[in-house]
Amino acid sequence: MEISLPARPIEVLLVEDNAGDIRLTEEALKEGKVIVNLTVARDGVEAMEYLQRRNGHANAVRPDLMLLDLNLPKKDGRQVLEEIKSDPELKSIPVVVLTTSEADSDILTTYGLHANCYITKPVDMDRFVEIVQLLEEFWFTIVKLPSHDRAL
Repeated sequence: MEISLPARPIEVLLVEDNAGDIRLTEEALKEGKVIVNLTVARDGVEAMEYLQRRNGHANAVRPDLMLLDLNLPKKDGRQVLEEIKSDPELKSIPVVVLTTSEADSDILTTYGLHANCYITKPVDMDRFVEIVQLLEEFWFTIVKLPSHDRAL
């Protein structure tokens, strides 16, 4: 199977409060085959402000993919996911839950809220980088994402 790379940079919104996980994600994406513009929101409130273009995010670019942690300050990832998937303007954004939780209740809840996939973060740094790179390969070279206006 021949894999074609996207013609433009891919926009990713990472919603993560852990500085180490942010750094590892940034490094993993830099090493990948695809050019990625990574935007980081450090809590659920900031993520929704970005997506709704409020409070300093007037020029926010619609993400092609969102990587969402569940355990966030101010507004948790479950609440963010529920808001995104209930908003007609945002619900088509693919959301990958990338979290430390292995709880069946979290997995069921997030799929019930229409998460596109659920991944438990590995504790091993090398495995974490590998998972992010596999996500990149799958979502940006295999999956067909909808094309839409780049602005939210």
